Amino acid sequence: MSERTENPVAATLVASVAVTPAHRDPNVLRWLGAFASSMVGDSVYYIALSWAAVQTGTPSQAGVVMSVSALPRALLMLGGGVIADRLGPRRVVIGSDAVRCAAVLAVAALLFLTSPGLWPLALLALVFGTVDAVFMPAVGALPARITGTDQLARVQGMRGLAIRFASVVGAPLGGLGVALGGAAAAFALAGLLIAVSVPLLVSVRVREPATRDDVSSRATAWGDLAAGLRYIRRHRVLAPLMLAIALGDLGFVGPLNVGLTLLADRRGWGASGMGWVLAGFGVGAGAASLVLTVRGRLPRAGLVAGYAILAGSVAIGALAYVPALVGAVGAALLIGLLAGLSGAMCAALLQTHTDPAYLGRVTSVASLVSLGFAPLSMPFAAAAIGAWGTGPVFVVSAVVCGLGGVVALCVPGLRRAELPR
Repeated sequence: MSERTENPVAATLVASVAVTPAHRDPNVLRWLGAFASSMVGDSVYYIALSWAAVQTGTPSQAGVVMSVSALPRALLMLGGGVIADRLGPRRVVIGSDAVRCAAVLAVAALLFLTSPGLWPLALLALVFGTVDAVFMPAVGALPARITGTDQLARVQGMRGLAIRFASVVGAPLGGLGVALGGAAAAFALAGLLIAVSVPLLVSVRVREPATRDDVSSRATAWGDLAAGLRYIRRHRVLAPLMLAIALGDLGFVGPLNVGLTLLADRRGWGASGMGWVLAGFGVGAGAASLVLTVRGRLPRAGLVAGYAILAGSVAIGALAYVPALVGAVGAALLIGLLAGLSGAMCAALLQTHTDPAYLGRVTSVASLVSLGFAPLSMPFAAAAIGAWGTGPVFVVSAVVCGLGGVVALCVPGLRRAELPR
């Protein structure tokens, strides 16, 4: 493979010239405002959807409605990456938010006027899952078009802060909307929050990539997708990075979702105790994002990511053996800090080592691994905990997660990977 393909940072030297730091750049801040508003709207939407589904149908029916979006998101994610590269990530994100806003407001109006049952909720979840398949790759590809490559680590920190903000603010807002006006009011609030992102995104200026492959000249989208997969497979940094991300997420998702619930139940911590543990994780992840936002860059990014994944895996395994709630909160804080750091480093490396013309497709593969395949481990984790207990399952999950760190440290291309200065 040519040096041009292996090191797109050198090929996009003009784009990586240091400009205004991302946290002071009005263009980046407009994007951040749009992203944060959209994420808060998503949080409110999920609260409204779960409440409406539970109130309208049986618990099993509500579970089906909540899971409807997962299938189209997983099946169409790779195609969404092709669309993002063909049309440009900004255009795709604007269109996606506009569609999601219209769909949520339509269901809100329907619920205000009548009681239609579960079908509009299932249809809305289906629309969200389909739109997410193109939205997520485009969101991942957009930062590289709005700032220099030397600012992408800082942008990942800012993005992490926005996600933490959305998780803290979204749930109470959704609950308030339901309390004041039922699911219809919560859906309306979600739609308005998503709508705020559209004019902000329209005002964001984007730069065209300095290098691009001939996506527009290929006969089919399949050709574009195959080219993207070949690009990842042959890349000395991206190929091991995808494997490290996959292993890290597979070992992380089970214990920190269904596993934590079962652990809290068996230890007698209750829902409030579980909330404290989750809060510890959120504080740790937020602290990692804040460090990156302030510093903007950490040297030896590949090495840092590998050691952070390894240390985080040890903390995951230890969480099941901490007897007191305060210790579990401390372990969760450490997990959040290390997972936030490794996640931001991996995302920044992915963006800075990918040719901009392939970013949508590369991001779609990473999103599919994290949001499509990794959640499949949750039912297996629950069944394994029922059979063998929390300790062994957390340890096995920690080993799987730790293998991601081993990959990052053992593959020279990834271990030596750096972020642009």
